[in-house]
Amino acid sequence: MHSSRSASRCFVGDSKTSVPASELDAQLSRAWDELTAPGARFEVGTTVVRGVTVKHYPHALVTMRDVWESTRVFAERPYLVYEEESISYGEAHAITSSVCTWLTQQGVRSGDRVAIAMRNFPEWALVYWACVSIGVIVVGINAWWVSEELEFALRDSEPKVIFCDQERLERLTETSWKNMLVVAVRAPASDSAVLWDTVRQTPNMAMNVAIAADDDACIFYTSGTTGVPKGAQLSHRGCVNNLMNMAFAIEVHGIAEARARGIEPPMPAGTPVALVTTPLFHVTANNCLMHPFTAAGATLVLMRRWDVDEALRLIEAKRVTTMGGVPTMGREVIRRAATSLRDLSSLQVISGGGAQVPPDLVSEIDARGTTRPSTGYGMTEASGIITAIAGDVFVAYSTSCGRAMPTFEIKLVDDEGCEIPPGSAGELWVKGAGVIKGYLNQPVASAETVVDGWLRTGDIGKLDDRGFLHMLDRKKDMVLRGGENVYCAEVEAAIFRHPAVAEVCAFGVPDERLGEEVGVAVVLRAGYFVKETDLRQHAAAFIAQYKVPRYVWISEVPLPRNASGKFLRKQLREALSASVP
Repeated sequence: MHSSRSASRCFVGDSKTSVPASELDAQLSRAWDELTAPGARFEVGTTVVRGVTVKHYPHALVTMRDVWESTRVFAERPYLVYEEESISYGEAHAITSSVCTWLTQQGVRSGDRVAIAMRNFPEWALVYWACVSIGVIVVGINAWWVSEELEFALRDSEPKVIFCDQERLERLTETSWKNMLVVAVRAPASDSAVLWDTVRQTPNMAMNVAIAADDDACIFYTSGTTGVPKGAQLSHRGCVNNLMNMAFAIEVHGIAEARARGIEPPMPAGTPVALVTTPLFHVTANNCLMHPFTAAGATLVLMRRWDVDEALRLIEAKRVTTMGGVPTMGREVIRRAATSLRDLSSLQVISGGGAQVPPDLVSEIDARGTTRPSTGYGMTEASGIITAIAGDVFVAYSTSCGRAMPTFEIKLVDDEGCEIPPGSAGELWVKGAGVIKGYLNQPVASAETVVDGWLRTGDIGKLDDRGFLHMLDRKKDMVLRGGENVYCAEVEAAIFRHPAVAEVCAFGVPDERLGEEVGVAVVLRAGYFVKETDLRQHAAAFIAQYKVPRYVWISEVPLPRNASGKFLRKQLREALSASVP
């Protein structure tokens, strides 16, 4: 198996062309059946993982080392681009081999852990591929964490080596955890750290390490917005199957869209170029972008931090074909592009992840004509995406996040854990090769989250009669108003339809009479002035009155987010609710 063909396919065509939804449905189902048929590249089989029978791709590569080794054929292509730097695939392989040798010389062995604590520098990817190539487990450290949070992760994961940029190196000195070697990346020499140049210049030494499909590949900590962060243990099998699901999603939607339009599916043209806008220490950027695009021989253009004007500059200068990120980033690009003189004609796909893509944003992307929308619903605990939807299918069903990928079984359950029929709202449970082993050092949380192989997502959704999943909200973020369930995503989608709104986050506000009322924090676009009453009246045109927010706070500054770009809903709720009498 090699995924380079499918990952580089794009969605093309005139978005103004009307394609009947029924025809899209038929072609999607036809393409799905063909691609997953016996003997096909995406054939689906079953295997036993930790005593549970799960779906997987029998023709997939076995480990992430196999994925990295498969990219040697792209030696002359540019791989990692950061500012004025460019590293080819051939150069990247040489560096990762040196890192493997150096780690081995330091006594790091298969099954040990190595932490990466830095911004989106090229070294992040190079260290990652080196570690998974010798069976070493990568611990992704949240670059936004303060010293106390950093120390918690180090004590929890006990890495033998940590690779740090200068800012993280400074925070590391404030911790008491010293049981590891420290490598300074893009930082000055110090007595307490080895310089990156020393590591990358180590003479290569051939090595052959046995790695099993269900060995841990990486540990990513779930968002720390509530309670103590949990280190999700992702396996090589889970990561490889997610990579295949990403490739399948692009392939199946591309074929369905082309056939529905009566044209041949387009062949790949040129080397894909992906703009990496979100942190590599989360699955959104690492598993759902770096993995599949690396396997495709693509060029990854790294952004140290998000800035919409810099993003537009890079899209023009580097001829970016795909941009991934949280929906707010896509919205900023689309709106800034409307008045920008930048040449953005290379941009074929804007993919939203990490949060639900509002329907109006799908329409805005589609209106560009040359750029297609896509999204996937997923979780760290599923190694990446669970469902996906793209192109014309996404435009037709813009409130959906698509069908479950071939390697996942899904069901919706009520509060008693009983399965409920399609059309009803319930908690989503999923089972498949991508489900994590559990959380590092947290057996109770692991047992509560993964039950007989089923991942309890904690997310509320419903299935329509086509098998499309519609996510309504996080279970814990649901507002219970006078016995009626109000889903924050629905409120946010309504408010977002107002042209003055740049950001919105909904949450529950305690209320003596109803239990909770709906509140929203809003940031307006530059140059706009809107009253709270205007936003309420606007929302009332799209959602039932009991869902219209009673409380509206208009903020002069961007709403707070965590490192993966998601709003800090709990923080907003606590801070703003305190101002209510």
